[in-house]
Amino acid sequence: MTLRRVALAASVLFDVDLVPDDDGVVLPGPPDVHVAWLQLRRAMAGHDPDGATARERVACWLLGRRWVADVDPDDLSARARPLGLPVDHVLHPGLDWVEMRVLGGALDVGLGFVGLDPRRPDDVVPLTRELLAEPAVAVEPLWRGAVAYLERMGAMAADRLDRQPAAPLRPMGDCDVVTLLASATFRSALAAGAQGMRALAVPMRTRGWLDLSRIDPAFVVAAAAATEPADRGFNRPLLLTRDEVTLSLEGGRPAEIVLRDPPPQRQWLRDVLYHR
Repeated sequence: MTLRRVALAASVLFDVDLVPDDDGVVLPGPPDVHVAWLQLRRAMAGHDPDGATARERVACWLLGRRWVADVDPDDLSARARPLGLPVDHVLHPGLDWVEMRVLGGALDVGLGFVGLDPRRPDDVVPLTRELLAEPAVAVEPLWRGAVAYLERMGAMAADRLDRQPAAPLRPMGDCDVVTLLASATFRSALAAGAQGMRALAVPMRTRGWLDLSRIDPAFVVAAAAATEPADRGFNRPLLLTRDEVTLSLEGGRPAEIVLRDPPPQRQWLRDVLYHR
């Protein structure tokens, strides 16, 4: 009953068309796709069945299964891209998806596929090996191509960094900022400009900031909290070297530190004359 409740909640909240039966759920086609209850349990990855994370993980798994069934295997292979996610991210499908773990314990990388979600065609959707087994897609050659693509995008992002060292980090190609941090080429460029170790903030997957001395200490926490879970990056600053990506230590009171700052000695706002 618990898995049935999670599946129905995912159906309602994330618009997944499904029909429960005794052995699992059916995703109406064509073709109809049957998903066993055991597969849904694995998709939850141990999260609380009554929590939002479990519902979103199950919804993502079911949608991925439906999209895989709707796409020709050759077309699916052409859509393969690298995808990096924080280890505790809501879209992280679990250890079965991980093809590479970046040293530092903060970032996992696996295969994603662009253009599958009709609602967000530019998004790269993570798919596990289990989902790719049904159309018999060979993962190893796709992963080799994805790594090569990642390093090409990392080299282009490093070139942009040389030209615009003060600009925020932005996606390159189909690689968002979190994914770019998995590129050894890009990490080397970031670390080279900071004597081997760089502090940075990536509270959302589409933007990152390097000069933390000019950023409010509470910004990273607040920006991550204000971002939708699916689009969220890291909720704490990162420490990066050419080989590692590590989260800063948890704790402290960044908001309190900001409030301790004294008020300005003079008012910076000037009177403005408005005309109607």
